[in-house]
Amino acid sequence: MATPRRDEGSASGKPLVQIARWAPVALISMAVVVDVVTPGAQRFDRYLAAAPALAAATWGVRGTVTIGAFACLLQILLGYDRGSQYHAPAVNSMVVIAVVTLAAAYASHVRQRQERDLSDVRAVAETAQSMVLRPLPRHLDDVDLDVLYVAAAAQARIGGDFYEALRTEHGVRLVLGDVQGKGLSAVEVASVLLGSFREAAYDAPDLPTLVARMELSMARYTAQPPASDAAERFATTLLMEFPEGRPVARVLNLGHPAPLLLRGRAVSEVEPVSPLLPVNLSGLMPGSAAEPDAYAVETVPFSPGDRLLLYTDGVSETRGADGSFYPLADRVRDWTAEPPARLLEHLRNDLAEFGASPGDDDVAALVVRRRP
Repeated sequence: MATPRRDEGSASGKPLVQIARWAPVALISMAVVVDVVTPGAQRFDRYLAAAPALAAATWGVRGTVTIGAFACLLQILLGYDRGSQYHAPAVNSMVVIAVVTLAAAYASHVRQRQERDLSDVRAVAETAQSMVLRPLPRHLDDVDLDVLYVAAAAQARIGGDFYEALRTEHGVRLVLGDVQGKGLSAVEVASVLLGSFREAAYDAPDLPTLVARMELSMARYTAQPPASDAAERFATTLLMEFPEGRPVARVLNLGHPAPLLLRGRAVSEVEPVSPLLPVNLSGLMPGSAAEPDAYAVETVPFSPGDRLLLYTDGVSETRGADGSFYPLADRVRDWTAEPPARLLEHLRNDLAEFGASPGDDDVAALVVRRRP
């Protein structure tokens, strides 16, 4: 399953961390060598005081103090070599190193405490995010699932895009949605809709009833105090049902980008015959939000070997340097021979190269394949 995350760049920062970690040792070595080989009254041992200050950025308290003590010892030895170990300049340099070492040790202590706090916060955040947006299983009944998800917010694993797939007595039911806007309010709406889908998908007799339940859950949630701007947000949503053993897929599209059907080398859009409004905008429709009759389900052929590419507007509305939209269907035609995971890998890399401002919006894409 292709599931790139926002923290992929952390590995690339490790060499820089190692360089910074050994910078104090390199500084001490260079200061000593230059001071020894430089003739006359020129002195370079004063640069030793910078070593513990550098160490505070990457070393712990003990390591920082050790580097400071080592620098102070070298200061004494260099002063002895010059015959000035008891002179005022040498004593002043040792005092400066000692003071800098104490300050650096305290700074290292504060840094480590903040890193522990941040680690705890990240652990809690990752647990909460994983509960909202769980990893999809690779196989459900006779369909295979592969997903690509990249949140726009730095260090976030979820955003306003959401997805879920469940095995029910009616077949595999799947939802892919995109909440309008970004930030925590978008995640709030996504969590409400996911919770409603997970509860109603098992017993709703059909997709219209399922989406009506989601609309009702959203209406009830936004009516509860304290008020938030979740009530002002809507979500384009795509609901799909794959009956086991039947070569069809049922589609209910609520204002969402049309999925692509990949059959062999052919790529075609599954456009809705009757356009519907996104979730939480049903008040603009005639009748009640909870009336299943307001939603029309389309049935499309979905035979063994066929694939459906579902995506959010973070894919289709990515703009290039010339302002043009990403030509998804044209690009996918070049990848129809690839397995689903590789297709999503191509899509991720191609979006990064095409986009003038990559990472401006959440990106979610799923490939559903009917297994032979």
